[in-house]
Amino acid sequence: MSDKNEKDPQNGELVSVESSSSTTSEATSANTASASDTVSPKASSKSTPQKTKKSSGTKLLWFVVIIIFLLVLGIIGAGYWYYTQQQGSSDSLAKAQQANTAQVNDMLADRKQTADALRTLNRQNDELKETLNALQQQNSALVQQAEATQQQLNSMEGQRPADWLIAEADYLVRMAGRKLWLENDVRTATLLLVNADKRLKSLADPSVLPVRAKLAEDIQTLQQMNPVSQSSVALALTGMLAQIDKLPLDTFEKPVDANADSNELSESADDWKENLAKVWHSIVDGFLTVKSLEGPVEPVMSLQAQFLVKEQLRLQLMHAQSGALKADSGLYEQSLLYAKTMLEEHYDVEKSQVTGFISALDNLVDTDISQPIPSQLASQKPLEQLLESRVKQAFSQGASAL
Repeated sequence: MSDKNEKDPQNGELVSVESSSSTTSEATSANTASASDTVSPKASSKSTPQKTKKSSGTKLLWFVVIIIFLLVLGIIGAGYWYYTQQQGSSDSLAKAQQANTAQVNDMLADRKQTADALRTLNRQNDELKETLNALQQQNSALVQQAEATQQQLNSMEGQRPADWLIAEADYLVRMAGRKLWLENDVRTATLLLVNADKRLKSLADPSVLPVRAKLAEDIQTLQQMNPVSQSSVALALTGMLAQIDKLPLDTFEKPVDANADSNELSESADDWKENLAKVWHSIVDGFLTVKSLEGPVEPVMSLQAQFLVKEQLRLQLMHAQSGALKADSGLYEQSLLYAKTMLEEHYDVEKSQVTGFISALDNLVDTDISQPIPSQLASQKPLEQLLESRVKQAFSQGASAL
């Protein structure tokens, strides 16, 4: 049994309540009916506030539970939101760290490249400085060499002025070779060699006699060659080409009289009777003559045939001109002979223009255009060696004078 004191809500007095676990059920079951009959109005009035108090406590409890549940839910939601924010911020931080790491790596790579470029530039700058120094040294050496050469030239003035004649003779021999091999001009080449020999002769130096001997050999070789200039022959043919259109053509050929008697007088005195008869017949037959001609009468040459004959003649002369320039004697002579044959067959050979043209062709046929030009001049190499030795000797003397 236990005692419990409660405070009366109306009068504020403490009420002692005895309760026992063993007697509670017995009292409840034994006195159910009597308690219900004996309840006073005062007791009923006291139980109503207790029920009201229980219902209000229960509501308050549920309100507190709901508030706590909402708070727990809020705390859980706030924790989940905080967790998600922390996860997002950690991911963004990781990405930002990766981006920063990549930027740092790029910056490091750029810095490395910049450093390499700077090292390369420095190396190139050093190389340029070395090259510039070398060029300056070379320039200084060239300046010194030029000054020394100028001093040598100044010291050489008036010391062997005749040596320049050797250089002039060498130049003339070179020009003779060019005229001979490039232009096939034997005459001009011979004159140049003669002038070169005159330059060496004016030296009055016995040491140049071997070179003069070679020059004399070259001059004699060129003088023995054909003096005909191929260019002159080609120009003559060019002038004849311009005269082709002016030559008269034989446009009509008279048939031969087969029955015609010969009226030529004999030179023998024993034939005086035949000669007298021929003279008489020529006087009598001149008043009225009847002749019978045998053979077909050829018509006048057409314009197309005249043009063809002229062009063929012009073509043959052009072939002859090409052969003359190339020193091809076969082509040259063959073309001229064919042109002469065409003139005799198709042109009026009784006219002076045609006969003069044929005579000119005959002269050209008789002209020898072959010129076996030597492959080199015997005096060119010895003259070069002489000039080189003289120049070296002059410079050595100038250097020793310094």
